[in-house]
Amino acid sequence: MIPFPWAAWAVNLGVTAVAVALLMAAALAIGVRRGRHDGVDVVWGLGFVVIALVSVSTAARFDPSGEAWRRWLVVALVALWGLRLAWHVERRNRGRPEDRRYAALLAKAPGSPVAYAARTVYLTQGAVMWVVSLPVQLAMYGSAATWWGYLVTALGVLVWAAGFTFESVGDAQLARFTADPANRGRVMDQGLWRFTRHPNYFGDACVWWGLGLLALHRPAGLIGLVGVAVITINLVRGTGAALLERDITDRRPGYADYVHRTSGFLPRPPRTGA
Repeated sequence: MIPFPWAAWAVNLGVTAVAVALLMAAALAIGVRRGRHDGVDVVWGLGFVVIALVSVSTAARFDPSGEAWRRWLVVALVALWGLRLAWHVERRNRGRPEDRRYAALLAKAPGSPVAYAARTVYLTQGAVMWVVSLPVQLAMYGSAATWWGYLVTALGVLVWAAGFTFESVGDAQLARFTADPANRGRVMDQGLWRFTRHPNYFGDACVWWGLGLLALHRPAGLIGLVGVAVITINLVRGTGAALLERDITDRRPGYADYVHRTSGFLPRPPRTGA
């Protein structure tokens, strides 16, 4: 077996780091001009598309051992996920005031609000984005033309597809629910939201576990599981489900009961009884 191209992958890490820095600097400039910074959530999905495109072009130049079809498969999966997520977030935020989480964070900025936003929002999200993207960058390098490579490729696509479907359907169900004025102030507990309080976050995690599997065509792909673990922990305990629920539980009647009967992350039948 041809050795893993560590030198080429190291170049890829440097190039993607520069790309992420430039992207977040542009996002900061746009946020300052708009006077609001929740647009960085749109950039989150787009950033991974940028990383995938930069990685596939870098890998094509520095690593002749990889298969082009597999590299472009990874790009396609990342692009479908990232572009859909960016479109969904942009549509959700359109015409609304700034996300209260960003407003609360920046309201306590010591000194320059721009410098504080650059440090706590853009730099942090850019660094997390780069770490989470490790499986995408690893999947571009080294040949997968073995039975194991084909197996993890197939499994990765299946897990990605399950997660993408779960996330997309959950977002669509919530969008329809909130668009109906009759549901104002009510708790969404229908469809996939009956089985987990966060089908979108669960689907998001599955997408990244699928991409993590795609990187396991070579032992070096184990490094990519660091990125998968970071995004999963973040979705469950960080800026995902946990932060959202701290914000909503006190102001949404009936949400505490919904929490009691419905799983917080992994889908399962709702609890019954007191």
